[in-house]
Amino acid sequence: MLNRRHLRIKALQNIFAWHTTEKKDTVSSQKTLMKSIDEVYQMYVSMLALIVDVTEYTANDAIERANKHLPTAEDLNPNQKLLHNKFVNVLKHNPEYVAAVNKYQINWFSDPEMVKSIFNKLKETKEYEAYLAEDFEETLESSKEIIKFIFRKMLLKNVNVVQAFEDKFINWPVDREVMQGMVAKTIKNFESENPLENKLTPISADWAEDSAFVKDLFIYTLKNDDKYQELIAERTKNWESERIALMDTILMKMAICELMNFPSIPVKVTINEYLDLSKDYSTPKSNTFINGILDKILNDLKKNKSIKKIGRGLIEE
Repeated sequence: MLNRRHLRIKALQNIFAWHTTEKKDTVSSQKTLMKSIDEVYQMYVSMLALIVDVTEYTANDAIERANKHLPTAEDLNPNQKLLHNKFVNVLKHNPEYVAAVNKYQINWFSDPEMVKSIFNKLKETKEYEAYLAEDFEETLESSKEIIKFIFRKMLLKNVNVVQAFEDKFINWPVDREVMQGMVAKTIKNFESENPLENKLTPISADWAEDSAFVKDLFIYTLKNDDKYQELIAERTKNWESERIALMDTILMKMAICELMNFPSIPVKVTINEYLDLSKDYSTPKSNTFINGILDKILNDLKKNKSIKKIGRGLIEE
């Protein structure tokens, strides 16, 4: 699931894009922001669908083997246990999953050679052989082991699969980890053989609250861009503006925005979050620079009583 750090990253990416484009259309930019978040969920559902399609290729493989010029007895009667995997069958009939696949129009069989190649590689593994050889009755829980293997070893490490996701999702390098966690959580949390009783992993723990957070962070940062720029400029008079990296400036503006407009978020949390983001998204020296400037701004905002925190433990910051 997306947490607040991921949401800050999404806002950061789109604020940076807003600053680097000539047309400053805030409404359109906000739509792009929310679409980039929705694409994380689409990526997650796409991976689930690929898992399903790989298991369903068992039927295609059986037909191909039966149509060989000289089929063996095994070709005419192949083990199709994977086709009836309990986890996959529960997932396939889950209303949320079905609705999401239809919404995003996901169809991996439009690239049948990729699905076929994955299945053929799977057939060569000792893990798949062991799965077919199991003589006990499969339970929902036991059926998940081969699915975990397909997901972790056959899909995430497959060059063609990675390329397909990179082509479709521009933010794959950033969002991949979130998607992996969502799929893993889905496999773990599907505990009922009744498809109606299982839930897909939500995009966040509280999307109503989190969507409001990321929208407000984005809008308020852009709305007060000039104001926050002045606060930064007053504390960087010895710096030529062009020497300050745009990414550093945006990170500081977002931090100021949180300090001034989000009363339920502790000051320390905000400062630490943006210092942490600077390590991944800006220059090696940015962390120290941003920390110094934000510290000065924070002290002034406190003196001016421009920071108002509510809730136990937040007032005295």
